[in-house]
Amino acid sequence: MKSLLLSRRDLDFLLYEWLKVDELTGRKRFADHSRETFDGVLDLSEQLAERYFAPHNKKSDANEPTFDGQTVTMVPEVKEAWDAFVAADLIGMSMAESVGGAQLPAVVAQAAFAWIAAANVSTSGYLMLTIANANLLTKFGTPEQIETYVKPMLAGRFSGTMALSETQAGSSLADVATRAEPRADGTYRLFGSKMWISGAEHEMTDNIVNLVLAKLPGGPPGTKGITAEFRFHEFQSSFCGNSSPAGCRRPRLSSLS
Repeated sequence: MKSLLLSRRDLDFLLYEWLKVDELTGRKRFADHSRETFDGVLDLSEQLAERYFAPHNKKSDANEPTFDGQTVTMVPEVKEAWDAFVAADLIGMSMAESVGGAQLPAVVAQAAFAWIAAANVSTSGYLMLTIANANLLTKFGTPEQIETYVKPMLAGRFSGTMALSETQAGSSLADVATRAEPRADGTYRLFGSKMWISGAEHEMTDNIVNLVLAKLPGGPPGTKGITAEFRFHEFQSSFCGNSSPAGCRRPRLSSLS
């Protein structure tokens, strides 16, 4: 039976006939892979999408997350979908083996994740933000930061998000007012508040790694003076709605200060 989510034939055409991704296995980084492993990841992602993500798409839209001041409550199927994706070891599918990833080509990983996003864009958002967070830290973080933040995210024990938007700036990165003030011990103290942060408050993981975008004192104007600070879930958080800029009603949005 053909999937109602995506056309596998179209994906195969784009990957193998147009982009010829199987030729990437001739490169050292992808030498352990083959079209068979690429197809296996695509098959697995389709199965996860159909079984764990698509069935609660309507239900989670009709039953938005709630917050009682202490706990975020959402339909249990969101956590079940998260756990299934984690159990399949797909959070790090495009990341290096040295950090616990599968070292797949990014184009194959994106095609695989397209199944998940097509099935349920809101639930997939928790995974997308975590994957992006882990990728950035792996690229620019220290070995200690990778051990502390990235590996627990790849294991599904931590999730990740990005704190960009502010009430006076919206999502205009150059206009953020949050400051990162250096301290004597080499760390930074954050001053400011963030708004509409998707996935910054929930009960699915042991902790949430917040990538906070802030300006450094004395830095140049615009985006060049901005740094990214990683913090565990240690902010004062409050509920600010469930509607994302894309009109999706289900991601849990928070304000952080």
